[in-house]
Amino acid sequence: MVLKLYLDLCVYNRPFDYQGQERVALETSVFIYLLEKVGKGSHVLVASEALIYENNKTPDEQRKLRVTSYFSLAREFVGTDGSDVERVNFLRELGFSDIDALHIALAEKCGADYFVTCDDDIVKLYERHKDFIKVSIISLIELVSLEVK
Repeated sequence: MVLKLYLDLCVYNRPFDYQGQERVALETSVFIYLLEKVGKGSHVLVASEALIYENNKTPDEQRKLRVTSYFSLAREFVGTDGSDVERVNFLRELGFSDIDALHIALAEKCGADYFVTCDDDIVKLYERHKDFIKVSIISLIELVSLEVK
């Protein structure tokens, strides 16, 4: 089954985080595994204007360029327009930050199977409000565990 994935920017940045923590190292390995699946066509990666915008705010030029190169693996691109404002505002009212609400709204808009994140707070907030969110939000580790079942 081909999965359509919208990855949070923290997922793309995971390889650049300190790898001395077991969780970070594991999530980095899972991210690399996902990129391999994307390369083989087993998963479809979705990039967005919001990801580009957020990544462009990264002060580290090398990191910014590397993350941008990951975006080139995306087979789909979702842009933003005025119709997204109402959904973003609703998600903000649920407690998501501005940028997280935008990412989630875009993941919903493109019909992603999963919005994948390393951010535990996003996953916890999703769990409280999942009846109101039109995309499944899961952690990297949860995603890979679904594949091995």
